[in-house]
Amino acid sequence: MKPSTPTRDPQRGGILFKLAVVLAILAVLGVLYLLRGPILRALGNFWVVDEAPVPADALIILGDDNFSAERASRAAEMYRARWAPRIVASGRYLRPYASVADLMHRDLLERGVPEQAIVRFPHRAASTREEAAALRDLLRQRGWTTVLIVTSNSHTRRARYIIRNVFGPEMVFRVIAARDSAYDPDSWWQQRSGWKVFLYEFVGSIVALWEASLADPPRVPSSPGTSPAPAPGFPANSFRSPGNFPGHVAA
Repeated sequence: MKPSTPTRDPQRGGILFKLAVVLAILAVLGVLYLLRGPILRALGNFWVVDEAPVPADALIILGDDNFSAERASRAAEMYRARWAPRIVASGRYLRPYASVADLMHRDLLERGVPEQAIVRFPHRAASTREEAAALRDLLRQRGWTTVLIVTSNSHTRRARYIIRNVFGPEMVFRVIAARDSAYDPDSWWQQRSGWKVFLYEFVGSIVALWEASLADPPRVPSSPGTSPAPAPGFPANSFRSPGNFPGHVAA
């Protein structure tokens, strides 16, 4: 008669395996906790795109600016640096007689931008994609081919994706990030406003990807039966590298 061999307890092996899995998960969570600062900072900066400017036909401020008019402030800085001879204040209608573009117009005047260099562009766009479609029609109408897009830092990546999809290859643009007091990409998780902006951009980016897979972008009228008045530009000898980019003519 052969001696009986001890059998392995399957329950014991299962317990050890589960314990190893739990320890591995705890180790991963521990590493994530220790590295939470750099990880969250990288996630926050993912939404921010700040491209090098080029001489352009116009600066465009996307609506809506915040309470402190930080987009307008950034656009005014770019104007004073002579990157473009005019600023387009783009904004939706708040009432039939008033728009965000009107508020931006005042903000720019208060920041030293002359009246003749401001193009008010009120519209009825309900999203960044609709606004981009309206701006595309404006650029075609004016014959502008190179623009600088100024928007809040957290909005830059989504705005670049949408505008690239709407404008197509016929227009050159750069996205310029403006400071946003509600969103600091290096510490966004420490403020309630930072969480709101981060999650808003996350959801907005998913919607933008979905919209891009649909039909052509809609055409949005800028205003009922009117078009913005042209604005004269800088003298040719004062503009950054005039002639290097097509379409640099006074409007």
